[in-house]
Amino acid sequence: MATADVSPSVRASPGTGAAAKSGKSGGKIDFATVGGIALAMGAIIGGLLLEKGSILDIAQYTAAIIVFGGTAGAVMVSTPMKVLKGALRRLGSVFSEKEIDPVAVIQELIDYAGKARKNGLVSLEPVVRQISNPFLKKGLNLAVDGTDLQELRRIMELEMTLAEHHAESEVKVFESAGGYAPTIGIIGAVMGLIQVMKNLANIDEVGHGIAVAFVATVYGVAAANIFFLPAANKIKSRVQHEGHMREMMLEGTIGIAEGLNPRLLESKLEAFVHGRPVPAVNKPKRP
Repeated sequence: MATADVSPSVRASPGTGAAAKSGKSGGKIDFATVGGIALAMGAIIGGLLLEKGSILDIAQYTAAIIVFGGTAGAVMVSTPMKVLKGALRRLGSVFSEKEIDPVAVIQELIDYAGKARKNGLVSLEPVVRQISNPFLKKGLNLAVDGTDLQELRRIMELEMTLAEHHAESEVKVFESAGGYAPTIGIIGAVMGLIQVMKNLANIDEVGHGIAVAFVATVYGVAAANIFFLPAANKIKSRVQHEGHMREMMLEGTIGIAEGLNPRLLESKLEAFVHGRPVPAVNKPKRP
């Protein structure tokens, strides 16, 4: 495989390096999610204990069964199975950071531009095979195949739109769960109150029974506002980042296909990283 104008990360070994990964970082734990859930739960439980309460007051497994089982059932009824499976796969992005590094992608696009400008677009064909990001790989394959630039843009923009629609459908799964959970919690509370009303003769147990009945409401409201709705917003943020990176990849691919000077392409793509400069290392020499 020709290695001219390709960065050391590309030359390292087949299928490895930033080119193969398309700038995607490893699956680091998202401490904002983990810390946020821990902080919210700690504040709620801490407040309960400060009010002379006990964790046993809210540790009701029957309430958990009603709320989480009922919410899951409602979501399954309202969501196609294919979308539901996609949403479950998306759940991992709430707890881990696997976002694409825009600076690494820009560096690779600049390398590709230098190689294409010097040796022609066809010289990118061996390198494109190593790219794991399907969007970037498809775009560069179309460019290497000589696709008309307007047609290339239309094809890739259509793919971006469809990917966005799929992601929005998966986000709505968690938003739906956030809407159903409090209502299911109210159902659980009413069911608990029904049981309390059956034992009005034993007035000593009525107060305790009412307190236990409202635990389901606590579970429903807490699940919606501590996890389901925040998870939906976190996934939206991830999806927006993915869309932003696809736009950058598309502009880079178009620039490569046009034979744009690598330095001009760099200046164009740096706008996508909000002022973060592309490091000087691995920049191609002026052809």
